[in-house]
Amino acid sequence: MHNLKSGYSKILFIRRDNIGDLVCTTPSIRAVREKYPDAKIGILVNTYNADTVSNNPDIDEVYIYEKAKHATDKNKLSVWRSNLKVLLKIRKEKYDVAIGCGSYSPRLARYTLLTGAKTRIGYLKKGMEKSKLYNMPLYEPEKKLHEVEKTYNLLAPLGINGEPSGLRMLPDNVEVNKVKEFLNSAGFLKENPLIAFHISSRRPENRWPAQRFIELANLISANYASNILLLWSPGSEKNVYHPGDDEKAEIIIKALNPTPAAYKTTSLRELIAALSVSSLVVCCDGGAMHIAAALGKPIVTIWGSTSPDSWAPWGTRHIILKKNRNAADISVEDAFTAVSKLLKQQ
Repeated sequence: MHNLKSGYSKILFIRRDNIGDLVCTTPSIRAVREKYPDAKIGILVNTYNADTVSNNPDIDEVYIYEKAKHATDKNKLSVWRSNLKVLLKIRKEKYDVAIGCGSYSPRLARYTLLTGAKTRIGYLKKGMEKSKLYNMPLYEPEKKLHEVEKTYNLLAPLGINGEPSGLRMLPDNVEVNKVKEFLNSAGFLKENPLIAFHISSRRPENRWPAQRFIELANLISANYASNILLLWSPGSEKNVYHPGDDEKAEIIIKALNPTPAAYKTTSLRELIAALSVSSLVVCCDGGAMHIAAALGKPIVTIWGSTSPDSWAPWGTRHIILKKNRNAADISVEDAFTAVSKLLKQQ
């Protein structure tokens, strides 16, 4: 393993993926900040996941680009122009090191090269020839690692080894106060546990049906003095670019008595704030689960097709409910048993 010289002062992370991937990068960012307290640390992220790190004190500058697939055809040219400006700004900063986080992809490797950084670190697939894009590559680990550990391994050329810390996330105080005011106006008692249901997940096989959430809420209400906070990805399921769960949330709201506190989060900052005031989180495998883990919340995850070895909640108490590869196979009874167990540990 080659080690970099210590004569550099600017380090850039690149994380082009979804919310959970970026959350799982925060222990690595923290480790770089601790090892090199005087370095400038930047990160290149996308519009979809940027709020995940907007309050992170370990980061000096956040560069945000937009994925062209998230734009309409009419706007793609302006998106490309805007993204070019972001890359030119990064190049002007003259970063010493750029770290392409995540599994190998040609696009990630190209982005790392385009930053203009002198030293470019990233994964290659086993058997690949040396890359012209990465000049300090590592080969992807042969054994399955958690995404936190896999990202952390990329820091070895920086002289950083050992065990990753916990995830890191700080909610926006203004948004937290808004959630608290909303809960107060709904008449929710502060002494009762607030159980957040996040009902959305990007992958269809990771989604739990609305009727199961309804039955679980009824069981909780019948057995515990608690409040349900309903959260979901905003928007209609018919939206081609950003499908949401407004319709699913409406079904749940209408079916429940007492009515849950339905908090429609139109931004990631609002979701982070809502999860931060919760006592316990019930969710599907997805970005909200990783946010809850970063906030230190106990979590019941109704699991679908992804690998728990790679994507389980990191560094917090959790129970994973998994059967086969479909979240719909998980029973309400199993979910209630898991919720009860974590409530009793409060």
